[in-house]
Amino acid sequence: MHKGGQVLEATEANFEKDVLESPVPTVVDFYADWCGPCKMLGPIIEKAVKKDGRVNLAKVNVDENLTLASDYKITSLPTVVGFRNGEPVAAFVGMRPPAAVEEFIQSIATGTEK
Repeated sequence: MHKGGQVLEATEANFEKDVLESPVPTVVDFYADWCGPCKMLGPIIEKAVKKDGRVNLAKVNVDENLTLASDYKITSLPTVVGFRNGEPVAAFVGMRPPAAVEEFIQSIATGTEK
């Protein structure tokens, strides 16, 4: 997974390899199937990642990956965290309009996050 624009389901088993060790910046969408805003935000993030093509998207179901949710102190859903070089560099919580999601994705891709 060395090019951007890919979408994968991340778990505790593959998170280190696919996110922390990825040479490509990765946006992680922490979600739950029962979360209404998560269901609305998920497709927006996927579209933005595929459109940008410089970052990957890892989707983490917190109900199935409680340790990951705890490790990253996920207390509200959806929570979206941008990772670069194995480190979280920016995040947001809750629903965002498509333009704001695209701006977030671009900032992770270019290293200009706030």
